[in-house]
Parts: sequence; C-alpha cells; structure tokens
Amino acid sequence: MISLFLIFSDTHFVSLCSMVRKTLHILLVMLISYGFCRGGTYTYDYTVNCERAYNLFLSLNLSEGRKVIDAEIKANPNNLMAVYLADYEDCILLLVNCNKEDYSRLADKMSERLSLLSNGARTSPWYRFCYAGMHLHRAIINIRFGEQYKAALNFRKSFALLKENKKQFPDFEYNNVIAGLQEAVVGTLPGNYKWLASVFGIRGSVQKGTDKLAAFVNTHDSTHPLYKETLLYYVYARFYLLAEQAQVWEFLSGPGFTTDNNLLHTFVKSNIALDYRKADDALVLLNKASENPDYEKYPVFLYQQGVASLFRCDSGANSYFRAYLRQNKSDLFIKDTWQKMAFAWYVNDNNKKAIYCKEQIKKNGTSRIDPDKQAARFANADLWPNKEVLKARLLIQGGYYNDALTILQHVSSAQLRLPSDRSEYYFRLGRVYQELAATPGNTQYYKKALEEFRAAMKAGAGRHEQFAARAALHIGKVFELLEMNSAALDMYNQCLDMPSHDFQNSIDQQAKSGINRIQWKEMASEK
Repeated sequence: MISLFLIFSDTHFVSLCSMVRKTLHILLVMLISYGFCRGGTYTYDYTVNCERAYNLFLSLNLSEGRKVIDAEIKANPNNLMAVYLADYEDCILLLVNCNKEDYSRLADKMSERLSLLSNGARTSPWYRFCYAGMHLHRAIINIRFGEQYKAALNFRKSFALLKENKKQFPDFEYNNVIAGLQEAVVGTLPGNYKWLASVFGIRGSVQKGTDKLAAFVNTHDSTHPLYKETLLYYVYARFYLLAEQAQVWEFLSGPGFTTDNNLLHTFVKSNIALDYRKADDALVLLNKASENPDYEKYPVFLYQQGVASLFRCDSGANSYFRAYLRQNKSDLFIKDTWQKMAFAWYVNDNNKKAIYCKEQIKKNGTSRIDPDKQAARFANADLWPNKEVLKARLLIQGGYYNDALTILQHVSSAQLRLPSDRSEYYFRLGRVYQELAATPGNTQYYKKALEEFRAAMKAGAGRHEQFAARAALHIGKVFELLEMNSAALDMYNQCLDMPSHDFQNSIDQQAKSGINRIQWKEMASEK
C-alpha cells in the first residue's frame, strides 16, 4: 500500500498521466494494425499463397517466396500461418549462408514474429506448435553461430511447448514433425552436449524419432503443410543416424526426389553424395544447378564443387575454393577451405602454393567447428601427411576405391616413419577393403578390413588424430553389419571412451547412433 501511495503522489501524477496516454495510444495503434478493431479473428489457414511460398522457400527461391508470403500477409493480416512460414526464409538463409550480418539484421524480425504468434487462439493445436517450431528454428540457428547456451534455452522452450501440445492435442499429427526430429537428434547428442538432455530431462531415441517422421511422410504428401521439410528430416535421419545409406541414395536417385529447379534438394543430394563417396554424381548435380539464376546467392555450392573436385585429386578444385572464399560472408569452413586448397596443391606437387595456403589457415577464420579445429592443428604442426596416403584418402572419399588401393599397395613401410602416417595408412587401407567387401562376392575383404582397422587403433592409440577412433567406429559398423551386435557395442563404446581427438563430435555422434540402433533392435526382438 505504501508503494502504491508513493506512485500516485503529486510529484509523479502528471508524468504518470502522460505515460498512460502514450501507452493507450500505442495499444490503440497495435490493435488497429492487428485487426482487433475490425473484429478480426486470428487463424492458421494454409492458403494457396502459403503453400506456394512454402514450396518456394523449400526450393531455396527465397526472394520469390518472400513476395508471395508478403502478399498473403497483406491480404490476410490475421493469418498466423503466413507469419509462421515467413520465418522459413530467415531460418534457411542463415543456415545455408551463415552470414553474421544477416543474423544481426534479421534478429528483430524473428522476435517480432514470435510476438505476433501470441495473438493466436490457445484452443488451436497450431498455437503452441508454431511457437515450438520457431523456437526450434532459433535453436538450430544458435548452434550454427556458436551460441550453445541460447540454443539450449530455445531447444528447451520448443521441447516444453510441444510436450504440452501433445498432451492437449494428442491426435494432432503435425506434432510428430518436430517431436520426431527432436527425439532422433537428442538420441545421438555427442559428449559435450549431454548436459542439455540431462539438465532439461529430455530423452531421445533415434529409431523412435525416425519412426515418427516416417509415419508423417507415409500419410501425407506435398500438398500438406510441412511435408517437404519432414521428408528432408527423414532422409537425413535415415542416412546419418540409422546408417541406411544405400536405401537413401536409391530414393534420392529416383523419381520421388527431384532436383530440377530446386536448389535445396540439390544441396541435400550433393551433400549426401559427397558423404556417400560419389564425387562424380555430386559434380554432375552441381554443374547442372549452376545454371539456376539463384545459384550464386549461396557460396556453399562452390565449396561443394571444390570438395568434389578435390576428391579426384584435381588441382582445379582450388578455383572453386577461391571463389568460395571471395563470396562467403561466414566465418565457418574458412580454415578448412585453406587446408583443402593446401592439399590440392600438395598432391599435385606444387609445394610452394601448398605452403602458402597452409600459412593462410593461421590467419583466417575461426575454430568453432570440427573441420576448422582440425585444420588449425594441421597449420600449427610442422609436418605434412604422407603424400601417397593423402592421395588415397581423397580418392576413397570420392569413391575411387581401386585407384586408392593401387596407391596404398605401393606405399612402403619406410615411407611411414610417423605414428600419424602409420595409423592413417592402416585406416585408409581398412576403408578400401570395407568398401570392396560391400560389393557382391567380396565379403572375404571384411576380414582384411578388420585387421587393418585394428592396426590403425594400435598405431594411433592415445594420439589426437582421428584415425584410432574412426577405426574403432568402423569395426563397430562391420560387426553391426555382420549382426555381431555384442562385439559392435563394445567397439562403439571403445570409440566413445577414446581421449580427445579430431572430429570428436562427429565420430561420437556416429558411435552413439550405432549403440542406439543396436539397443533398439534388441528391444524389438525381445517383444
């Protein structure tokens, strides 16, 4: 009561009245602009314009998508579905280009959309869903820009909102889109992110999360909201988390997944092609996509072209990498790109340019992500990898296994004086045999692969290079493929227990995915 009396004392009364008038004026303007004075009711309508804008955003045609969604908002200012979909432009742009200037410029717009969603009806299942989706967008962007704490908070908000939405609207099938993605990702969180799940009480399962995505994809089509992104989540979960690589590539190469006039599909397919050791396919895709007028807006395609060319040991890869460095406004993959340029010159015997590129690693970029961290360690070391082993590594990554095997078979033990060279040599030889064993009639190569991987673990034990950990990971994969689940689990756990090494987050996530897959299979067999 004393505080209330002081507030309304004479000395403050005049200024308070002025403040109230200004506040009422602002509220009146907001009400008019939001449609309340027209008796408007906020809705979540997936109109023709919404569908068209969504399809444009999910094709990386962001400028046209913005025109369509702006037209929808102007025609139907109370349609919160349009507000939600407008967020896709910013989210996709930031994820693909990772431009800090764009991030600063768009921050207020993203916050305004969250504020606008508060006008929705809480009786609609879309109310909390849209909030959950936008907070998930924020979390993904936060991670991309190295803001782990903000990412954790936004992920938690998204998780909690969706949990409440599932409780109130259990039959709302769109819940599975976000829930499936969250559950699959949490099921494979690497070691330095485990605190996120434990602090917030979030549990995950790769298989359960992927099953939710599958259920949605199998009961919807491209005319439904969120179908196209769910399909991409499903593809990535199957490829990276469930190790269903052959099945995913077959799908991406079929009629159900077109890259024509769709740069986002091109990005996804070429990304998977590079990770599935199909450099030639990636180059064909990217060369065709370069005819798209929006292609140059996304420097990441130049990076992908450079990587695909590097996997052929082609020094021409550096023309793509130089163009990427000129056009890219992000601080990610800069050190990594300079390292790749150094390798391209090195394997083509241009040591002077290779040394120059190695020096540039120290001067440019950041070390926030694993590839850049590894490049920084390479730059600070005086040594270069064995040239023949490096050639073999690149050829294996491109899918040129026989060429790589020919090179490795001509490497003598006298050339491998360093423990890092020896562990990499054994690992690369194991990878060649592992890939050859996957071809019909060559299963005998699995035994050779396991022998080489074990040699890599021994040679690389306790070192910061990735090869001992990767060898353990691939032994686990071979055992899992051969249905020797107990042995596979042991190797995956050995991989996770190894001391700090290059690419730890990526390798640990793959090991956790393997453990998750096997545990799920064992649970399913017991039922």
